[in-house]
Amino acid sequence: MTETLPHQAGTPEDHRPPGEDRRHMVRRRALTLLTIVLLIGVPAGYLVISANQSRDSGREKEAKYAATGMTRGWPSKLQRRIYELPVPVPSEKIAYYETNNWKTSRLYVQFQTTNAGLDAFLAGLGLDRDALEKDRVAISDRAQRVTGWNFRSSSTWWGVVNEQRNPAPTQDVVVDLDDPDYPMVYVVSRTVP
Repeated sequence: MTETLPHQAGTPEDHRPPGEDRRHMVRRRALTLLTIVLLIGVPAGYLVISANQSRDSGREKEAKYAATGMTRGWPSKLQRRIYELPVPVPSEKIAYYETNNWKTSRLYVQFQTTNAGLDAFLAGLGLDRDALEKDRVAISDRAQRVTGWNFRSSSTWWGVVNEQRNPAPTQDVVVDLDDPDYPMVYVVSRTVP
C-alpha cells in the first residue's frame, strides 16, 4: 500500500483571479468619465444657460424702463387693464409710454384703427362718438412734450376727457379723423396710486 501524502496548499499568488485585460480597463475608465460628465457637466451647462437667459431678461427690462419716449408695440395686458385702455383689434402704428411717480401714474398710447375699432374703443371707455368734440385737444401741452405728439398742425381733431372717480383712471382722448376710414387715436390715461 502506498501512502498518500496530503496536498499542500498553493501559494496565495497561485489563487488570484486573472488580471483585468485592456478592453475591460478602457470600458471602466470610459464609464467613469461619462459619469463625471453627467454629474458635473450637465448641471454646469444648465447654470450657464440659465445665467445667459437671466442676463438677457435683465437687459430687456432695463431697456423697457429706461425708455424716455414712445415705444413701438402693444402695452402689456396688465397695463391696459390697470389704465382701462381697451386698444381694439385690428390696430396699427401702436406705441406706448408709461410714467410713474408718487402722485400720478400715466400711460400714453397711440394707435390707428378702423371706424368699427374706434367705436369699440370708445364703448370700452363707456363713451360713444357723440362724446367727441370737434377741435378739442384734450391732451395737455405737457403730455405732448413727453410723447412728442404735435396737435398744432392742420388736422381734424376730435377730443374728449373721460373723467372717473378714483381709483378708476381718467382718460384724455384725441382722435385724428383726417382719414375717416382709419382714425388715429391718442390717449393719456392717468391714475392716482
